[in-house]
Amino acid sequence: MLAALAGCSSSKGPSNQDDGVFTYLLDRKTQWVENKVDTMPPLPQASNLLPFNVSQNTPLTFAIDKTSLSVGDDGVVRYVVVATSPGGARNVNYEGIRCDTYEWRRYASIDDAGTGWDRDVAFDFRRIENGELNAYQAALYQDYFCTSKLPVGNAKQIVENIKYKRTQSSINVR
Repeated sequence: MLAALAGCSSSKGPSNQDDGVFTYLLDRKTQWVENKVDTMPPLPQASNLLPFNVSQNTPLTFAIDKTSLSVGDDGVVRYVVVATSPGGARNVNYEGIRCDTYEWRRYASIDDAGTGWDRDVAFDFRRIENGELNAYQAALYQDYFCTSKLPVGNAKQIVENIKYKRTQSSINVR
């Protein structure tokens, strides 16, 4: 028996040093890495656009292309948004919202000819602005995309919520 215990002992001898560092799972700092965005979604078709409300004070109308919406395993909800002026001018962007940090980024905008994506207008994540008249990213984050710093569900669930105007505040009231 002593021989078995002797085999288990460390050759270094006893130590007062704490060899095990205990960290709560939620306290661990992970290195976040964004999924690579290599391919652009198809340009939006009118039949795939789902309108959503941003503000009663803006003259613009906003819509998401339901076929472009995706939820990455990096926690980013990616989508094509179409902003239309009363005169019919349109801005079309491919963007992403990062739920855990309340940030958004642009991957591309429709080119001047309206026939493809222009990646030269892309920029990295920046803070979502709430007070802007046309703060559609804030509306998407708060109403449809994110809750408790996580995506509210998969792409299909988010599309259904936008389609049937089920905002996070209306769901949480029940």
